[in-house]
Amino acid sequence: MSKIEGYHLAVMGATGAVGQQILTILEKRNFPIRKLTLLSSARSAGTEITFKGETIVVQEATPEAFEGVEIALFSAGGSISEKFAPEAVKRGAIVIDNTSAFRMDPEVPLVVPEVNEKAILDHKGIIANPNCSTIQMVAALEPIRQSFGLNKIVVSTYQAVSGAGAAAINEMKEQSSAILNDQPFQPEILPVGSADQHYQIAFNVIPQIDQFADNGYTLEEMKMINETKKIMEMPELKVAATCVRLPVETGHSESLYIEVDREDIDVAQIQNVLAEAPGITLQDDPKNQVYPMPAMAQGKDDVFVGRIRNDLDEKNGFHMWIVSDNLIKGAALNTIQIAESLVKLGVVTAK
Repeated sequence: MSKIEGYHLAVMGATGAVGQQILTILEKRNFPIRKLTLLSSARSAGTEITFKGETIVVQEATPEAFEGVEIALFSAGGSISEKFAPEAVKRGAIVIDNTSAFRMDPEVPLVVPEVNEKAILDHKGIIANPNCSTIQMVAALEPIRQSFGLNKIVVSTYQAVSGAGAAAINEMKEQSSAILNDQPFQPEILPVGSADQHYQIAFNVIPQIDQFADNGYTLEEMKMINETKKIMEMPELKVAATCVRLPVETGHSESLYIEVDREDIDVAQIQNVLAEAPGITLQDDPKNQVYPMPAMAQGKDDVFVGRIRNDLDEKNGFHMWIVSDNLIKGAALNTIQIAESLVKLGVVTAK
């Protein structure tokens, strides 16, 4: 990279799907970069990536690779983060980690900038990026909570296969082709985390994302429950989740029921609050069939909200539909927004 004022930035997992999105968004948003270091496993080291017209060779990740790095964006799997994030911190970097490795560590801020930006001020070297489905939900709920309070959340997610990686996307496409051409196939990937049994995803839904915990919830569901309470700093908040995998390539959808503290509000008031909220696009005109859908959210930055309606039994209960691109706001964009917050709040200073 050319010598300009900015930061020495490292991207761990630069050749992966989220890593590629991170680089695209860094360029699009013109994040101030003085030097860019791209890191990966030994298998992907040597790959050439073009960034702002310059070719950068991806290096194998080693502890020494973080010398001089000021901000490190990690998206290469939890075990990699556990191994290398502390090494980056030792060498002076602030790590923004996109895995689940540190999310529930009480010493690590878990941040969605539209919700709890100032939590980054309490970092001790590592800042965690939440689960993709958690990010879009709390981004939509925070303006409602600020205006009307919040005491209960029941969410069902409809999550795209891209959340399980490129191999899962390929499997869905191969299965679809096999089914349409009346050919045999053997599921091998989904649900991820299941060592004994895999199921077709094409023309199907799988009510399992990640492994099951002893309480009957999946680890994905527990992530949403625990992360939401931590981000919103509401340990007593009632949260329940059911997470389902759908044959959609990109874009997570969520059916959400909430109960607010007040009984004197209506749908129009919630719509007005969301229409003014940062990072939210209101698409809520059901009479004209206007509502969010993952095919239309793909490639976009915002969280889309629609189908807001009163519960028929609870005066303070409301239902809504939330959609977002899980690879962008659910991963890469939120990571970069955290880095932008570090700059805005003066936590790091450009050299």
